[in-house]
Amino acid sequence: MDATRRALLGAAALGASGLTLMQNAAGAAANDSGNPGDGGYGRNSVQLPPGAKVAYHDPKDIEAMPNFKYALDGSIPKITSGGWAKESTEHQLPVSKGIAGVHMFLNPGASRELHWHAIAAEWAFVIDGRCQTVVIEPSGASEINNYEPGDLWYFARGHGHSIQTIGDKPCHFILSFDNGAFSEHGTFSITDWIDVTPKDLVAASFNLPKDLFDAFPKGETYIQAGPVVPISQALDAPWPRESTHKFRLLRDQKAVRDFEGGTFRLASVDEFPASKTMSGGLMIIERGKQLNLHWHTNANEWHYYLRGKGQVALFGSGGRSKATDVGPGDAVYIPMGFGHAIKNVGDEDLEIIQTWDNGKFEEIDLDRWVRSSPNYLLANNFAGVPESTIDRMKQT
Repeated sequence: MDATRRALLGAAALGASGLTLMQNAAGAAANDSGNPGDGGYGRNSVQLPPGAKVAYHDPKDIEAMPNFKYALDGSIPKITSGGWAKESTEHQLPVSKGIAGVHMFLNPGASRELHWHAIAAEWAFVIDGRCQTVVIEPSGASEINNYEPGDLWYFARGHGHSIQTIGDKPCHFILSFDNGAFSEHGTFSITDWIDVTPKDLVAASFNLPKDLFDAFPKGETYIQAGPVVPISQALDAPWPRESTHKFRLLRDQKAVRDFEGGTFRLASVDEFPASKTMSGGLMIIERGKQLNLHWHTNANEWHYYLRGKGQVALFGSGGRSKATDVGPGDAVYIPMGFGHAIKNVGDEDLEIIQTWDNGKFEEIDLDRWVRSSPNYLLANNFAGVPESTIDRMKQT
């Protein structure tokens, strides 16, 4: 069955307007290509007779628009004695090649044991509660930081770290990793390492008798229950401000990038120097408002929805587009360069944690591009659109 017949048959259930659209597409398909060699070669290229007014995109020539939403908090958690974690990786959401995400919950007194990630850096946003991190770098230097809601941390790939709840309230946070293949099942954890390594080698590393290691956990503790650490007794040993692993997103004025219709707090490498491979922040879109059409030139984008009801519209080139509804607990992935917009369609603020897999934050807004373009170019691009409409587009 050829493309024209498929288009006409597909329009049968759409009514007169749908039929007209399909006929136009079918006409474009018939007029949007020539014979091999038409137009000449090299310096001897020549003008061809006009073709279709709009280009036809054969679905066979373009990859199907991917699914870009995953119900992260609707997934099965990994639970141990001190809390749980849920993840979104390219295994659950195949399009998310560049970024993976985790929602982690630590009970009072619990700790995420000492570990590191071989293939990804870690970025975090604290949702609620208080916690402490300890990180060690290849130089041997270590830092201890205490966090409250709205704070961020960043650990470079391979750098050892741990997370512990402080105070008598649970702490939970969103983790984001700059590699979609990263999984919480693939961390290098200290208890796992000691358990599977010959005890004579472990003992020699610490210059201790081998039998002392018989009491160590048999397997990875992952998130371990423990006694509550009062906030007043929690150590705090931060590094200088320009190199620390901690950033106070909701308190630092450098992070403010508000827009019409909402607030945006962003920490890129310019505001948070330690965060060399990732940017991230918190966006709140007011009821009935939206973040307008735009794209990012240098990074993939990942969302976790904290509150509200929204709609994300994704443009993938070649006549492809898809929109999806989002709500609390959902994760969304926007591939680099894909145009998109986010709208609040609920009755309360739409609250989103966002990350990008590049320390430099770059974006281009469609409305700004239109305003900077000459009218004659826009009139050519938007053939048939009244000049008054184009003028109004440039004034928004």
